[in-house]
Amino acid sequence: MAKVAIYPGSFDPVTYGHLDVLERAVDIFGHVIIAVADNTRKKYMFNLEERVELIKESTKGMKGVKVESFDGLVIDYARKKKTNVLIRGLRMTSDFDYEFQIALTNRRLAEDIETVFLMPSEQHSFVSSSILKEVSRFDANISSFVPKCVAKRLKERMKK
Repeated sequence: MAKVAIYPGSFDPVTYGHLDVLERAVDIFGHVIIAVADNTRKKYMFNLEERVELIKESTKGMKGVKVESFDGLVIDYARKKKTNVLIRGLRMTSDFDYEFQIALTNRRLAEDIETVFLMPSEQHSFVSSSILKEVSRFDANISSFVPKCVAKRLKERMKK
């Protein structure tokens, strides 16, 4: 029986590491909603609409994937979507402390909602959106880290 899971994040921008975790989540749960966060306190390179658009383009043709945006608490969004599974990606052990705190906070606020941690393959485990934005400022070739549409948009953004 298929179950819906939510993969929340800022995805600024989406990377092959994110997509690797997404594919693993779809294999396990059947249907995954990528929930793009709109945190007004965070400074993004791409606005919410651009991030949603880039993810939709990057996941075109993937079955079982839906892309939406949300604001507020992810647990409230999960309840609205009638699911109790959140997906979080862990690249390195340094991610664990932060993600563990979020998962425990969510559990305290909503004990019926579970967080499932998935790791990307080794080739994507070191890739972070922050690092990619930094190296793209120096016109580095980032095509092995992000889909073509993202690499193109990053390059255009850096020219501004």
